[in-house]
Amino acid sequence: MATFTQRPRLLLSAFVMNTPNHILGGHWRRPDAQQHRFNELALWQETARVLEDAKFDALFFADVSGLYGEYDGGHDAHVRKGLQVPANDPLVLLSALAAGTSDIGLALTSSIIQNHPFQFARQLSTLDHLSGGRVAWNVVTSVLENAHRNFGGAGLAKHDDRYEWAEEYVEAAYALWEGSWEDDAVVADKASGLYADPAKVHRIDHAGQRYSIEGPHLVSPSPQRTPFLFQAGSSDRGRQFAGQHAEATFIFAPGPDHARRNAEKFREQAVAAGRSGEDLKVFAGLSFLVGSTEAEVKRKQAEFDEWLDLDYIVAHIGGGMGIDLGGLDLDTPVGQLETEGNQGHLETIRRLAPDGKPTLRQIARSRAYGQQIAGTPEQIADTLEDWQDAGVDGINVLNHVLPDSYVELAEGLLPELRRRGLAQSEYAPGTLREKVFGRGDRLPGSHPAAGYRTSVPARAAGGTHDLQEAGA
Repeated sequence: MATFTQRPRLLLSAFVMNTPNHILGGHWRRPDAQQHRFNELALWQETARVLEDAKFDALFFADVSGLYGEYDGGHDAHVRKGLQVPANDPLVLLSALAAGTSDIGLALTSSIIQNHPFQFARQLSTLDHLSGGRVAWNVVTSVLENAHRNFGGAGLAKHDDRYEWAEEYVEAAYALWEGSWEDDAVVADKASGLYADPAKVHRIDHAGQRYSIEGPHLVSPSPQRTPFLFQAGSSDRGRQFAGQHAEATFIFAPGPDHARRNAEKFREQAVAAGRSGEDLKVFAGLSFLVGSTEAEVKRKQAEFDEWLDLDYIVAHIGGGMGIDLGGLDLDTPVGQLETEGNQGHLETIRRLAPDGKPTLRQIARSRAYGQQIAGTPEQIADTLEDWQDAGVDGINVLNHVLPDSYVELAEGLLPELRRRGLAQSEYAPGTLREKVFGRGDRLPGSHPAAGYRTSVPARAAGGTHDLQEAGA
């Protein structure tokens, strides 16, 4: 029997969406697929049980707040194919799943455009309380023009302007989560009738370009205060934002070499922001086909090919960049595109061909197969070690069939990963942050949110006021 050098374990997150058709388009039509039942709580309860039994670190919900850009001159193809429409609110669903789980992290995507930071901070603090500190927020700025129009915008804001918006959004949220209630503000003394000490509950008086928030935060400190923070932007500005704010970042990379370059850039940005490179976990998005023999692997690959809808994937990618790629033959070369949309993904696409002009077919197949690892458990584990050696800390596991993609992984691959020390057998105690980093429930002092934990006089000098001083 082979022996293996002890490695750090890989973090595992299940990448899902409350919609019939997520990333690997077309597979919802398979007889064994259940994602057509996305409206049913029972499907998500079953999926969460599979993942928690397998000791996944997190259940990670993607989300959109609008339709993808046009395909063939409109949105009819999106509706026909179920291209992330209909799509339900993950926050509502995770509130329900919190009751039926005990350890798995509950991560949701929420854009800065879709919710006022005061209300959003309140919602996440509530869920963090109810889940015992298992909430994570994937911070996104929305690349979809329709999403911006749905929330009163004239169109898609410029790429870097969206990140400036995001900076103010998280600053306001940090002030609410970290600076409004002191740790010992809640007394809950039934004998005296004192529930909370008003001298330790503070307004935030945020006055920025987009938001004016007096406060205080309406929710007392939750187990993590600030939720665990994901961020998925891979443009230069996105990496800068992640380096400053994120605890984990999510990348699509066509192979370990590309992942290595990306991971290094993210960690360089963390160091530039005064943090440690170890403060930022890098997750790669990957899908798996697991077979006990190579013959079984080939059968599953043929089955995967049979159901895959390349037109769906082209519509998805083009829509995310705001470029209508409809009506074109799949073998059409793509020129030097420019976009205010998903610039990080555009950079990845350009790497697919030496001249920077891949065909639509190459683009679609890269999304479907470039992130897919097919093989026996031993072969897949060997490949995952290569990804780990490239600086990847975790895998955001894409599915093509719910819930069986994760059942297959739990039964076929995880025993081999555990044998090598690459996957956990039990959960560590504590909040999601404690489980991932093993150094406490709260963000470390090097994180910008920690700057809102200053003393009352310092806060007052910065424009934040004590409730007693304000006469409340």
